[in-house]
Amino acid sequence: MVLRSASSFCLLNANGDHLLPLLNSSSIIRYSQGKSFVPCATKGSNNRPLTGVVFEPFEEVKKELDLVPTVPQASLARQKYTLDAEAIINEQINVEYNVSYVYHAMFAYFDRDNVALKGLAKFFKESSEEEREHAEKLMEYQNKRGGKVTLQSIVMPLSEFDHEEKGDALYAMELALSLEKLTNEKLINVHSVASKNNDVHLADFIESEFLGEQVEAIKKISEYVAQLRRVGKGHGVWHFDQMLLHEEGVAA
Repeated sequence: MVLRSASSFCLLNANGDHLLPLLNSSSIIRYSQGKSFVPCATKGSNNRPLTGVVFEPFEEVKKELDLVPTVPQASLARQKYTLDAEAIINEQINVEYNVSYVYHAMFAYFDRDNVALKGLAKFFKESSEEEREHAEKLMEYQNKRGGKVTLQSIVMPLSEFDHEEKGDALYAMELALSLEKLTNEKLINVHSVASKNNDVHLADFIESEFLGEQVEAIKKISEYVAQLRRVGKGHGVWHFDQMLLHEEGVAA
């Protein structure tokens, strides 16, 4: 067997005793079978043996070169990104756009002259914009990982939100809470797919960019629902609306 030494090199026996002096980087060590020599890199009195070569980049990269696609339609950046992950991200993009569409319909309703609850209109407009930003963030991530964004149909939302018993403000806020919980459930499903496929990058992306924010939104809207249940359908709704109107960053 032939070993080519590192820049500073010695041989040790099993007890760690030096057998040969230091060799320079061009030295070649030959030994026959039956001899128990352990090569180690050394600096001064350092006699800790090496465990062997760990990484050979020019050898290991050969298999990666075979994975680089040559057809122009295929992504060059894609690595360890499964079809399941690509599909679930496209599904979540659709979820975010659908929720944004519903919130935009709520904004249009509360902005009417015969409804005139400007605080709720502001809240739902900001919420719609935020959900659309989430969709765009997912689209950017899809492209970053080498997937293909496939936009799907968006369902037509309601245009009327007045409820005979609850009134429009409470009904719309309860609907918003249901949508936020549904979105959270869908995001957890994305995280589950990432974990199942050992995609740590996707799992971290969902955790850091979405899940914490979703929990905060659910808590805030839950409080709004509780407050609206207290004030009923009368004058208290106007006061609640004024609170939203003058509150900074009220979007879910």
